Amino acid sequence: MHALNDAWAAVNAFMASGGPVLLLIAGLTFFMWTLIFERIFYFKGGLKRDVQTAMDTWEARPERKSWNAHQIRHALVSRVSEKIDSNMDMIQTCVALAPLFGLLGTVWGMINVFEVLAITGGGDAKQMASGVSMATIPTMAGMVTALSGVFANTYITRTAQRETQLLADHLTMDH
Repeated sequence: MHALNDAWAAVNAFMASGGPVLLLIAGLTFFMWTLIFERIFYFKGGLKRDVQTAMDTWEARPERKSWNAHQIRHALVSRVSEKIDSNMDMIQTCVALAPLFGLLGTVWGMINVFEVLAITGGGDAKQMASGVSMATIPTMAGMVTALSGVFANTYITRTAQRETQLLADHLTMDH
């Protein structure tokens, strides 16, 4: 129990050292990774059901060579592709916002440093160091969030493209 209290105190001290912007970055990180895990779980479970439904609908057609059949095939692929691409834009937006929030933290911390300089004339090194810390920690947090989001987004984008192409390949026009 003591170790848990120490860990909680360390997290609180870290969050306080980054200023209020660090809480914003933490919330963005949580939201982004929730969306990423939702996509991964969909690819592992719900996608199979959606692909199977589309394939069953296609296989139930008596003919597959007419213009109408081609349009139905296109619609089936589009419906599943829309489900595959769900939340992808939101993940990309979170990746783009993370470094901007980090930059906001930099500005916030530097304002703190300049305030200390204006009040003390540069005589309070501890307060200035606190401001520099408040400037750098959110910047690093924003970059770590963005980089981890870029890697995860690359993975799920490739998976989405591959699964859409596989579905299109499975819905053959022969019959």
